[in-house]
Amino acid sequence: LFGGLFGGGGGTRVRYSTQGGGAAGNLEDLLGGMFGGGGGGFGGTRRPQPGADLMATTTLPFRHAVEGSTVSLGVEGRTVKARLPVGVRDGQKIRIRGKGRPGDAGAPAGDLVVTVNVTPHPVFSIDGKNLRMTLPVTFAEAALGTQIDVPTLDGQTVKLKVPAGTPSGRVLRVRGHGVKVTHGPGDLLVTVQVAVPQKLSADARRAVEAFAAATEGEDVRADLLAHAKD
Repeated sequence: LFGGLFGGGGGTRVRYSTQGGGAAGNLEDLLGGMFGGGGGGFGGTRRPQPGADLMATTTLPFRHAVEGSTVSLGVEGRTVKARLPVGVRDGQKIRIRGKGRPGDAGAPAGDLVVTVNVTPHPVFSIDGKNLRMTLPVTFAEAALGTQIDVPTLDGQTVKLKVPAGTPSGRVLRVRGHGVKVTHGPGDLLVTVQVAVPQKLSADARRAVEAFAAATEGEDVRADLLAHAKD
């Protein structure tokens, strides 16, 4: 047999064992290894290959991102409808199972990976299941405390208490006014920003100067200087 395959009868001889499955079985294993076979005798059988993943991009208005949306995407000459979850963030990638390139017969299709761009909102931003906003307050409001009507995404307002002595940058929480997810709504996170007036009237300037004189002994940077030496 080997003489016929390799065109020689007097060259190097190949020995094989006849133990176990017999000569025929061992010969098939030997020939399979020589010719790259894998489970099907000569040559083996090629396994069906799954389809490749595909990429797509879509842009959502802010409210659609907060509420969830179904979008139609053109992918390789076909239209794919994809359901994007509630509260999707700008730049987030959503994997749609089985909507990629078809696989070989009997193999699964790949996935469609959608990159979502969200149009910015002038007031709100998405942070997980929470919404965020910045609330400007006057120095007097922050120092003395106040109650402010804060806008919500649904067009209503909610009253927010700003405690006396609230510093700029403090985050106050309005519960239940965030993204409406299935396991419970998120919150509205309000960052207080103390607004500094660009111009002062004569009366306002005198009032600020009087305040500065009344608090002259306070050093608001004492901790900063102390910790700088650590």
